[in-house]
Amino acid sequence: MITIKPKPINVQDFAPFGQFYAMDDPKGYALCGQIHRFFPDRLSTCCPNSTLGFSSILVKKPEKMLITQVEYHTTTCEIIMPLNDDMILHVAPASAGTPVPKLTQAFIVPKHTIVKINPAIWHLAPLPANSEELCAMIILPECTYANDCKVVDLDAEQQFVIEE
Repeated sequence: MITIKPKPINVQDFAPFGQFYAMDDPKGYALCGQIHRFFPDRLSTCCPNSTLGFSSILVKKPEKMLITQVEYHTTTCEIIMPLNDDMILHVAPASAGTPVPKLTQAFIVPKHTIVKINPAIWHLAPLPANSEELCAMIILPECTYANDCKVVDLDAEQQFVIEE
């Protein structure tokens, strides 16, 4: 069985899969008013001819982080932000519909850090890093889960464990 050790998210390692930004620690140039600083467009995505849906997900911390399924979205990116805990996010490169578990990487994403996963990148639900249950916000074009979500069950030899 494949074992993956999660590492802190960083620009260089995560770049093939998407982007991220710490929303609770804004950096860079800001548009300033008398009582505010606005940090525009730190993460962006395009959603032509669709409405964005803002959803919540609750994920319990499993006794063993055994991954038996993965998913991807052909035409849409997925945006996730952990709200109450750091999250562990596993991703693997796009591979024309055939999972590539041996190329999977896992990242520790600090809470309040928004992550954009590019289209066709393999992933599944984020996992809690510390708490018993993770609460995260998921942003996808409305009804993506019904219209553009390919979930694949992994064979026993493809399954992997994330070990902290």
